[in-house]
Amino acid sequence: MVLAASVRMSARAVVAVLAATLVVSCSDGDSGAAITVGAGNSAQSELIAEIYAGALARGGTPTATRTRLGQRGDYLAALDAGTVQLVGDDSGDLLSALDAGSRARWPDKLAAAAATTTPAPGAKPVPDVSDAVSRALPEGLAVSDIADGTDLRPSFVFAPAPAQQFPDSLADLAPHCGELTVGIATGSELDPLRRSPDPRHDVLDPLHAVYGCDITHHTVYPSDSELRKALRDGQIQAGVLTAPVTLLPGGAGELVPIADPDYAFRARSVIPLFRKGALSGRQIKQLNRVAGELTTADLATDSLTEMVRRIRDDHAVPRELARAWLDAHDI
Repeated sequence: MVLAASVRMSARAVVAVLAATLVVSCSDGDSGAAITVGAGNSAQSELIAEIYAGALARGGTPTATRTRLGQRGDYLAALDAGTVQLVGDDSGDLLSALDAGSRARWPDKLAAAAATTTPAPGAKPVPDVSDAVSRALPEGLAVSDIADGTDLRPSFVFAPAPAQQFPDSLADLAPHCGELTVGIATGSELDPLRRSPDPRHDVLDPLHAVYGCDITHHTVYPSDSELRKALRDGQIQAGVLTAPVTLLPGGAGELVPIADPDYAFRARSVIPLFRKGALSGRQIKQLNRVAGELTTADLATDSLTEMVRRIRDDHAVPRELARAWLDAHDI
């Protein structure tokens, strides 16, 4: 199996990152080959690995986790080498790593059919992320159901006062975009596995292309926290974060996110990625059960973003949160 150069790593580096702690999960009735679930260097990646491992273990599969494998290229290389059989990833970010030129932004065809904007005459259909990921996968890798209740896209947010003056959807904001002072966060503060966005390519151009939203007054900030401070200090009216506003330390607070119904920012949801032939149909069904229950909904007390914040900021133990989540969802 050959991976794209952008996600390759040396054999020596693979050995180094696989020196991570091994954590074993099991249940009564374990049978068959053990499955090792990998995780990169982020709270979200480690939490998803523990949830997957726990779900498989409860279905009778002996499992282990190998965490702190590094960046996306590192755990893709571990999959390539067979030292792990399964990882949890982010659909949109995975697509960016595998096919940097992909135009896909919708999560699936159903969402694309519900578009609120009308494509320009003669415009080519924009592919959906689910299909694009499947097409871009290296030989020997496969995915199962995307957790479509998880929305990990960057948030466009307003400070409280401007939020009362402007529309609550990007679809309606276009006539006002030129009036706004907008901050754009860079860096990887909220998701260490997500590459730092390019303000023009990843923010300004998509807003123009999808909604006709032309931002003429923008300031780039080195982190999401710096952008939030600028909003609180009144230096800017709105901002584009690198990830969901709920991943900010302490949560969204007073910031008001607005809707992106036509996915100017590419769909990003949790997706299982595994070696072909490593999982049985029964095991894949267990992962699909997880996909059907995971959510980033604000009102959920065990939302993915809430759990990630607890691990990152409050030093909660990922395996304990995963166990409680599986119990709560009868998995």
